[in-house]
Amino acid sequence: MSRAAAVVLSVVAVLALVSAEDPYLYFTWEVTYGTIAPLGVPQRAVLINGQFPGPEINCTSNNNIVINVYNYLDEPFLLSWNGIQHRKNSWQDGMQGTNCPILPGQNFTYHWQPKDQIGSFFYFPSLGMHKAAGGFGSLRVHSRLLIPVPFDPPADEFTALIGDWYTKDHAVLARLLEAGRSIGRPAGILINGKSGKDAAGKDDPPLFTVEAGKIYRFRVCNVGLKTSLNFRVQGHTLKLVEMDGSHTVQNTYDSLDVHVGQCYSVLVTADQAVGDYYVVASTRFVKQVQTATAVLRYVGSTAPPSAVLPEAPSGWAWSLNQWRSFRWNLTASAARPNPQGSYHYGSINITRTIKLANSRARVDGKLRFALNGVSHVNTDTPVKLAEYFNVSDGVFKYNLISDVPPAADAAVTIAPNIITAEFRTFIEIVFENPEKSIQSYHLDGYSFFPVGMGPGKWTPESRKAYNLLDAVSRHTIQVYPRSWTAIMLTFDNAGMWNLRSEIWERHYLGQQLYVSVLSPARSLRDEYNMPDNAIRCGAVVSLPLPPSYV
Repeated sequence: MSRAAAVVLSVVAVLALVSAEDPYLYFTWEVTYGTIAPLGVPQRAVLINGQFPGPEINCTSNNNIVINVYNYLDEPFLLSWNGIQHRKNSWQDGMQGTNCPILPGQNFTYHWQPKDQIGSFFYFPSLGMHKAAGGFGSLRVHSRLLIPVPFDPPADEFTALIGDWYTKDHAVLARLLEAGRSIGRPAGILINGKSGKDAAGKDDPPLFTVEAGKIYRFRVCNVGLKTSLNFRVQGHTLKLVEMDGSHTVQNTYDSLDVHVGQCYSVLVTADQAVGDYYVVASTRFVKQVQTATAVLRYVGSTAPPSAVLPEAPSGWAWSLNQWRSFRWNLTASAARPNPQGSYHYGSINITRTIKLANSRARVDGKLRFALNGVSHVNTDTPVKLAEYFNVSDGVFKYNLISDVPPAADAAVTIAPNIITAEFRTFIEIVFENPEKSIQSYHLDGYSFFPVGMGPGKWTPESRKAYNLLDAVSRHTIQVYPRSWTAIMLTFDNAGMWNLRSEIWERHYLGQQLYVSVLSPARSLRDEYNMPDNAIRCGAVVSLPLPPSYV
């Protein structure tokens, strides 16, 4: 072969590689303060490109998402991507244990892929109490065109970001927590940043418009701070098709409980008389019910919605039974052309069981929350960077907690809470909730199988009632009052991953930990090197880079 021919072939090969790379989507986001009044009270909010909620990311599985974030606040800022797994790439997770913050007047470019993922997710600001000021938005990951979806394309898709809302400034809420107090009860509920009513009690303009006889997909996420919500559509049923990135068996419900941090997709058929109907989100498991509404309007409607809202269920037993009805769709393709249920998690031997019990305590007179007796505090050097640069001894200690909760009256320790999990081991985690309030837990970097939950304390006998066939793979799960929830997963995604309470005051005051998952091979096959644009802070500012993974 001539040298010229070899050059031509090399160029063709390079072009083939380039053309085969997954598409890129580029975004530039400016983070600023602004004034909003969703509950009639003017308040400072965190806006992205002037929007509340923030811009929607509409992408396809495996797309390269490149977001240049400019921080025009007067305080540090980070964004995290709830449910995106960042395979081999916890550098993009945007939590305080993985990333140095974007300082005021600075910018940082995130680059991540929803690798082999589909479904409904959201992003949110992860530092302090920024989440109470906005900065969140919807994140849709569609299946690639060649991958079949287990339902016909809907006429349209709608996002419903539901959540509780406080009218106190986020800095005021943070000061309350720093003083050892609770942030208390929310001021109201929002749907897509609106309460649904103006100051005179008149309905806002319709948020959703449909045509009679057509089917619509609603992507519903609870982006709030602490309150479980019930979602329903007046006069219509909800066909569940996806939750937290997994296709489900398509059961039909009158309403769905959506706990903090969770996302659901439902199909709604516009099969009622032409008119206006309320979309409703109301609080669960609290004494005083709070409700938000949004108008769904049929094209051609001249009839206002009925003032009689559909009733929400009561009690948590109903909610538990609803959870038990959820099933993974074993025949549907996920992001790749193979059935979701081809992963037979029920036949894998458990190598380790970790029992985590939440608790609340007063430490030096101030309120703290803990997992297994340790209340997490963030460090000046993110724990991922400290580990990567091999200076963790001066920043944190591994495994301060054991795999079994301490005695209920044991003292709470305030310290960075980092545990280790052996790479590619299959682990059972049992969340025990001895308190009177519901819990909601999220694990970054993974989806897991919630195989069981029930009242009282977990025992090994509880495994007899596990669903070992078709539990829905997801990233956020609730634990009912004085109850337990068990999950299973393989820790096969190397990195540093936040396991946290989604009840944000509990997260802020220590009910979280990080799981360090290291590949012994130090191979790029298992984990990426720290990106060149990574922000450095704390003890690693001037350190030389460690040897590259190979």
